[in-house]
Amino acid sequence: MIYVGIFGSHKMMIDCISAYVSAFSELKIVTATSSKDTLFDKLKQYTVHVLVVNLFEISTSEQNFIVDLKLKFPKLKIVLLTNANRSEDVIKSIKAGANGFITMGAGGEELIQAIYSLRSGHDYYDNSIAQILMNRRANDIDKGIDNDEESADALSSRQVEILRLWGNGCSNQEIADKLFISIRTVETHKNHIMQKLNLKSTVDLIKFAIKNNIIKI
Repeated sequence: MIYVGIFGSHKMMIDCISAYVSAFSELKIVTATSSKDTLFDKLKQYTVHVLVVNLFEISTSEQNFIVDLKLKFPKLKIVLLTNANRSEDVIKSIKAGANGFITMGAGGEELIQAIYSLRSGHDYYDNSIAQILMNRRANDIDKGIDNDEESADALSSRQVEILRLWGNGCSNQEIADKLFISIRTVETHKNHIMQKLNLKSTVDLIKFAIKNNIIKI
């Protein structure tokens, strides 16, 4: 069972997210609130594995809120569901401690994938955010900032194929359809890739794929 918390400033969004998440038997909502005080109290009283935070913008105060959450509850995994998609907002949120980032234009299945990925110990970013991070990484490479030492030789041909499709913007469902495998198998392959390369986040995976010419910018 994965214990989920939901926080946001608008009750309608909280209710919609709660209804969607509740449809999955392996997910249990521990708290769904718009009050920061209530949220902190619940996090102290109960186990919450993944916290979904719905923000319409990412201000300095919201970034500080994320930092505060991670300081008080370091094991808590946080996924942001937001309209904000500026590069600087994404980077600052990651640095503040967010483990996942999904834009409002993504489908509900993205949120569920994010929850499972975060619970498995991996970060999660939807395709639009992954593109922002890839562009950021490409700029770093242009400036000569490149400290990766991993090699693509460690991956099987199927793993390279999955990584290439994902890097080119395919969702897990699209990858599964193209390769005639299940979504769960796709997710398992991605987790094995992370483990094999000793990578901790999707950002690291993007850096690896660009450096090894698996995906092109």
